[in-house]
Amino acid sequence: MKIGTALAPITVAGLLAGCAIPASKTVVEPVSATALGLAPDAAPVIAADWWRSFGDPQLDRLVRDSVAGSPSLDAALARVAQAQAVLSTRRADNGPDVTLDAQEQLARLSGRYTIPPPYAGSTRFVGSTAANLSWNLDLFGRQKAAIEGARASVRAASLDVAAARMALSGAVVQTYIDLERAEAQAGIAQRTIATRQNSLKLVNVRIRNNLASKLDAQAATTLLAQARQALLRAQAAQVLAKNALAALAGRGADYPATIGLTALRLDAALPLPKTVPADLLARRADIAAAQARIEAAAAGRQVARKAFYPNVNLAALAGFQAVGLGNLFSLDAGTVGVGPAIHLPIFDNGRLKADLAGATAALDLATADYNDRVIGAVREAGDAVARIGALDADRQRQREVVRGYAETGRLNAIRVSSGLDSRLDLVDNDVRTLAAEQADADLAADAAQQRVQLVLALGGGYDFQGMTR
Repeated sequence: MKIGTALAPITVAGLLAGCAIPASKTVVEPVSATALGLAPDAAPVIAADWWRSFGDPQLDRLVRDSVAGSPSLDAALARVAQAQAVLSTRRADNGPDVTLDAQEQLARLSGRYTIPPPYAGSTRFVGSTAANLSWNLDLFGRQKAAIEGARASVRAASLDVAAARMALSGAVVQTYIDLERAEAQAGIAQRTIATRQNSLKLVNVRIRNNLASKLDAQAATTLLAQARQALLRAQAAQVLAKNALAALAGRGADYPATIGLTALRLDAALPLPKTVPADLLARRADIAAAQARIEAAAAGRQVARKAFYPNVNLAALAGFQAVGLGNLFSLDAGTVGVGPAIHLPIFDNGRLKADLAGATAALDLATADYNDRVIGAVREAGDAVARIGALDADRQRQREVVRGYAETGRLNAIRVSSGLDSRLDLVDNDVRTLAAEQADADLAADAAQQRVQLVLALGGGYDFQGMTR
């Protein structure tokens, strides 16, 4: 009863102090999904291991290795552990704190103070030992808000791990597609080299039979050099792609040697929408993490607001105090105390007001970051949808170009073999044919890249709702 009676005026004083909290309003509001003009349709279900649709076991291994050994993922996991430690600290702050203090020192006691004879003016051992209890009662919810903020920070860090894992898997798949692209370019160059070597042999035979000139041989030699140059460039691209895959997996210089030829089905079907779906925002880990950071910042703002109220602790001690070693543990040396300890802010030169303004600005910053990620996600998905459509049409036209150059080359070869044209007349068409075949291989890889990009823009198939429960 006495403690409750003592706390009553303190509670009233706290409520009065709360009335004096300065106004501090946010200026940034989260963007709503309805304001983004998203299509009403829902996105198709994407498997968590969506890259298996490409049907290449080696790709599955590379993704596993990367998830297991990537330094960027290790850093994200370390941030989760760090956030969990902060949450544990906040929870500990909300419970009782018990300590044990013991002290013994040799001291000369003043002869002109409160100590009576025979101790006054003598040198004695003065000792004390006490168990202390301190318990923050959190009458105004400051510690609760701090715990809620720390819990939201843990959720955000965990979602960051999911986003990092998704981004890492996507980077591995896209780099692997680049490797397949380089292999396709190398294959085109090798076939072209074989064809042009045969052509050069035929030209040399015709020269010996006085049916062709050295100019024809120079043209054939030039075409062969161009094909060999294309092969060197493709082989260099293969090396760079394998090195990039090793870096993504956090492996050393010996890792590229473990990567064999690709076996991708570049046209593998992925469950992709033709418009940006309305449930896009619920599928993205980075957006969910940004939302959790808004919640953490809002809790931090509540902590700053609650700092204007009194901080009430329940304090207690039990122990012994005595002059002289022999007296320390006698019953008469016992001491006990219990009661409230209050900290009431009265004048702090504007510090609490500045803390509240800073916490409000932090909430605005978290909201602005969320809005930026939302708008960026909508754009990423929209761009990927548009590019997929454009690339499909481009690939159809490019196949027609390749067929046209191939037919022109066939007809030109007939004219040359009939003696109606010189080998020099084939140079321009052969150069264009190689470029067209290379462009066709690029478009096939680009189309696969964009389908992967759309998968990533849609969240990569991770169940974030299940994670955040």
